[in-house]
This record gives sequence, structure tokens and C-alpha cells, in this order.
Amino acid sequence: MNFQQLRSVRETVRQGFNLTLVAQALHTSQPGISRQIKELEEELGVELFTRSGRRLLGLTPPGATILPIIERLLHEADNLRSAGADFSQADRGLLTVAATHTQARYALPGAVRDFRDTHPHVSFHLQQGSARQVAQQVLGGQADLGIATEALADYPDLVTLPCYRWTHVVVVDRGHPLAQEAAAGQALTLRRLAQFPLITYEGGTTGRGHIDEAFGREGLSFDVVLSAMDADVIKTYVELGIGVGVIASMAFDAARDTHLVALDARHLFATNTTRVAIKRGAYLRGYVFDFIRTFAPTLTREVVDRALASPPGASFDL
Repeated sequence: MNFQQLRSVRETVRQGFNLTLVAQALHTSQPGISRQIKELEEELGVELFTRSGRRLLGLTPPGATILPIIERLLHEADNLRSAGADFSQADRGLLTVAATHTQARYALPGAVRDFRDTHPHVSFHLQQGSARQVAQQVLGGQADLGIATEALADYPDLVTLPCYRWTHVVVVDRGHPLAQEAAAGQALTLRRLAQFPLITYEGGTTGRGHIDEAFGREGLSFDVVLSAMDADVIKTYVELGIGVGVIASMAFDAARDTHLVALDARHLFATNTTRVAIKRGAYLRGYVFDFIRTFAPTLTREVVDRALASPPGASFDL
């Protein structure tokens, strides 16, 4: 039994049992993958995959039982390598962070800059995706950390810690009736906002759930004429007059967004919490703790260590 055999089995499941994709992911040949799997099955005395000719169709019952053990073994092998590197090359390595677009574009730049100043020999790799993609990247070991607002707390194998809270703003062009009403001292209401076509985030991203919930509580129907993951895209279409934008407050920059006006919407929509996610049981190198604290100063190494030692389901608040 060897780690290459274990990786072949794990990657086969990840790639939907497509051995061509497995071979590409592991930088080897398809016959080599088949041989690794067959040798492991012979050693274990059970078939891990159901087959149709040479095609793999899925996991057998023994395979479904054994796969989590394989995942744990490979996870601990990664931890072992990280622990060794932490002592032999404490100031060198790779830090991979998966984040949603909003976090990558607006929340992370300052932390990345400050981290690079203090850790010049650590390569920083930033991956972007939806909140659920971020969670899967951390769970799969493709990222050391995940940063998002939605979904992360839904995964029991992730430890999630709150970083900061934020609210939404409504953005309109300067001549829009809502801008004129705000200038006249009129408070923005959901009922008034629902009278205009809206442009906001896709479902499951950047606090969209709180937007839908707010209108739902008031029994108001609303028309989202365009949705996107990117606040810059939303602002572009607001400038074109297609609708009223609802975006994260951090995504509005008065110095740059000179053609738009931001209207405070914290009284309309619930406050959102951005969290950092770590795979339960992961060994974090010292510089990973340093980056977490750079991004969220309240998350000291002691706080993170306590969270990692906590049982599944434990919650942490700001």
C-alpha cells in the first residue's frame, strides 16, 4: 500500500470516476491509475469501484466505507509534511486562500499587502469562487483557508470563525428619485425600494439571503432584473439606468464611484458576518495563523487553536 494508490482512489471519486481527468490531475497515465487502483484492491481483498468493462461507475459498499479512511490518511500525510516544513523552513512556503469575489476584491487586499510585507518568502495564492466552492476547496485540501459570508457554517467538517460584520447599501445615480428623496431627508423604506427594478447579488452570495428575507417579512414582491456575483458589474448596470443596486457597503468607494450615490440600508437588511473557514483537524503552519490575525486581529493563535479543538457544531461570535 502506498500514497500514490490512495491518491488515485481519492482523485477518481473527485473527478466523477473519469480516469482521463484523474490522470491529468495526477500528471500520470490512465493505465497507471488503473494499475494503482487494482493493486490496492488486491491488497485489501475487496473491489472499491463498480465497473462496466473498463469504465468505473461508482463506489462499491466497501469502497464507500474505505474512502473516508483514505481521506484521513492523506489528510494526515499533508499535516505531517506541513509540520516538518514548519520547523525546517518556518518563513517559506505557500499560502492558498479561497474567497468569494467580494472578499477578494474589497476585504483582502490590505491584509495581503501587510502579510507580504512581513512574510516576503511566502507565496500567496488566491482562488475565487462562490461560497460553496470556497467551502469545497478547503474541505478538499486545495486551500488552507476559506473566506466568505454565506454557507461556510453549513459544513460540520469546517471550523468557522467570525471576522467582521458588514451591511448593504443601495446605490443609484445622482439624479435618481431615491437620491433626491434622501437629500430631502426622507428615510428609505422597503416599500419604496420595491417600486424600482433591482440589481443585486446572485442567490447564495454576499448576503443575498438577507435581502430576500427582508422583503419576505414585509410581504412585498420585488423585481430583480439582473443579478451578478461582482459588485462592480452591478454598479456598471446601475450607471446605465437599468435598475437600483443593492451591494455590500465595502464595495462602494465614493472616490471612484463618482457617478453614484450610496444610501444607507442597514435599517432595511440584516447585518452580515464574514467568516474564515479551516478544515477540522488541519495542521496550520505558523504563517497561516499570522495571516488570519492580519485579516482579523481578534483571531489570535490562541483563539484559533481553541476553535480547532472544539467539538463539531460549536459556534463562535464576534
